[in-house]
Amino acid sequence: MGEDVGARGVQRSAPGSRATRLELFYDLIFVFAFLNVTTATAADRTARGLVQCLVVLALLWWCWSGFALLGNLIRTDQGIVPLVGFVTMAAAFVLALSLPKAFIDRPGGLPGPLVFAAGYFLVRVAESSIFVWLGRRERDVRRRLRILAVPVLLATSLIVVAAVVPQRLFDGTAEGVLRLALWVAALAVEYGAGLALRGTGWTLLSAGHWAERHGQIVLVALGEAIIALGLAPGGNAVLPLTWPVLIAAVLGVTVAASLWWAYFDTLALGMEQALHRTRDPDARAALARDAYTYLHLPVIIGVILFALGLKGLIHEGADPNTPSWGVPLPGFDLLSLYGGVALYLFALIVLGRWLLAAPRWPTIGGIVLLLALVPLVSALPEMFALTLLALATALAVGAQTIVDTRRRRGVRQTALEEQLAVEEEQTRWRGHHL
Repeated sequence: MGEDVGARGVQRSAPGSRATRLELFYDLIFVFAFLNVTTATAADRTARGLVQCLVVLALLWWCWSGFALLGNLIRTDQGIVPLVGFVTMAAAFVLALSLPKAFIDRPGGLPGPLVFAAGYFLVRVAESSIFVWLGRRERDVRRRLRILAVPVLLATSLIVVAAVVPQRLFDGTAEGVLRLALWVAALAVEYGAGLALRGTGWTLLSAGHWAERHGQIVLVALGEAIIALGLAPGGNAVLPLTWPVLIAAVLGVTVAASLWWAYFDTLALGMEQALHRTRDPDARAALARDAYTYLHLPVIIGVILFALGLKGLIHEGADPNTPSWGVPLPGFDLLSLYGGVALYLFALIVLGRWLLAAPRWPTIGGIVLLLALVPLVSALPEMFALTLLALATALAVGAQTIVDTRRRRGVRQTALEEQLAVEEEQTRWRGHHL
């Protein structure tokens, strides 16, 4: 695709490229989207509400992953791509805005399920348009694009059908169940096609960019957990200054900081280095897809479930009629808190074992401890439940750090040397050209 790519308004990326400001701007949409998911699920604390939450998160993740892939292949801040990015952002915001009405259309305004379907369709079309533009003059690329277009069209068609058909056939619960089933089918098409369509010819140009982008979205999810700590019931940003609220804030930040450390201190750096060391283009693309696109989804879900549990806890703690140490958490909130952290840590175990050949036994012990604590804390006041969660999480992460001391030193030293080399080269270039 050569030299005329830039002339056509799209410029190829490079092996050493990093994330652009436009991509960070796109991530801001997902701050709102994640917040809206937890808010909508908090209003429906049922098994079906939880399944709907997971399905929506999976669809949102696929929209984010498509833009991450786009940013890896081309420079999103050059040529016409920012305009496409703004269109994608607008569609993604409509998608996020319609989340509370995505499954059940409530009176007033436009039909929520149809708006959600339209938003998802526009996001996928906007992301795919650049690939079409890139490959319009190459027969082999056009053939691959036709293959890749099939799951996109089929999945979006299922979501549109889910928005229109169930309400014409059923009422109440049956309508919601059919719509959910169609959404799950759309998910199966998108994610199944990602696994089945091997050898499509796409390569990962920049391992550093890919790892950086996934680290950034993990930060966005952790930020949503912090936001959940600071919002009063009903979304009001003013919380009463009571001891339970302050204690819950400190304990919640402790858990969030432990989750940050578990991912970013060593594991994220080691995974990026493993991706760099994978030289074969097909093997690197497969590793990037499996370890990042697929296995980072449970990382995000774990954080969002933790934030969902925090919402219920803050709701109780901010109520002046609640006893000093709170009341026992409802089963839904308790499982969200502990289950979310356990899922997050489990995903890190799999990633560490796969990319770093590290068994991570302390983290496995931490998950076992969390699961063992659930029956005990179910009868305790919510502040005790959050305290034990913070202690267990910090203990597991701290023990893992100690066990990984030797590996940690090597991984972090390699990352530091790379960073210093890049900074030195940048300084040399700037001194010569600027």
